[in-house]
Amino acid sequence: MDARHILNALLGRLWENYCARVPSARRYRELIEEKGGRVVNDHIAFRTFNTRLGNVPSGIIGLSRIFEPLGYRAAGSYEFTDKHLIARHYQHDDPVMPKIFISQLQVDELPGACATLINEAVAGARDSFRDHDPGRLIDAAYDFITTLPWAPPRASIVEHVNKESQYAAWTLLHGYNVNHFTAYINEQNVADWPDIDTTVAGLIKAGVAMKDSVEGEPGSKLRQTATQAVDEDCDVRDDQGRPSKLRWSYAYYELAERGDVEGPDGKPTRFQGFLGPQAAHLFEMTKR
Repeated sequence: MDARHILNALLGRLWENYCARVPSARRYRELIEEKGGRVVNDHIAFRTFNTRLGNVPSGIIGLSRIFEPLGYRAAGSYEFTDKHLIARHYQHDDPVMPKIFISQLQVDELPGACATLINEAVAGARDSFRDHDPGRLIDAAYDFITTLPWAPPRASIVEHVNKESQYAAWTLLHGYNVNHFTAYINEQNVADWPDIDTTVAGLIKAGVAMKDSVEGEPGSKLRQTATQAVDEDCDVRDDQGRPSKLRWSYAYYELAERGDVEGPDGKPTRFQGFLGPQAAHLFEMTKR
């Protein structure tokens, strides 16, 4: 089984899992297909902790080790100082393959009590990917991404941590699960939705709740917006350690439209990176 087959199978399973959980992504897909267009995802975003995670590699490495052998290479780095985050995006040689955007929370930069609670919650993380059977690579990667690697956190810890970092609270609950997929507007090929503005208008008309603005000016190199995040009942424990549920945000579906920049040869080429301030605003879509 070659790397391309493995990658397509893994991304396909992640996309179906995500669509099952995010109604706005399903609705977008239905509408695009009804109009004879095609759904192409620009990028997939993941969140991680940069701290000691049991026997799981910390931060970005925990996920990049899955994608780099499948043809991805690091292509851009970003810092979000006020959110204590750094991020990296990875690109595949095939431009149709979605970019992978992985961010990590610098846990030791958070106030001491908050950092301690996070560290205690994730200290027992188990690396289900490291010792997988080579013949089960797709299953192992999928299970690692979609299964919480540490024990469900106490609800009171999630709520306390959320006061300092909504990113941390989200990651305690969802682990390495996909934070969002992103529609690549340039490639959707729908005549009456030629750009992000007409696509947003069409989605609103179809009843999809959207972010109240589009990040980036018309004609700029990157414009982004998103649907409103869906909430889920997440596994947690109460203060006596008993299984419980906590209603929390899961994911939104992002839309991205890319403009041209001057390439190395002086000719226009489509911008493939990310813009820090815009990404920071989108991080807030899962705030609770």
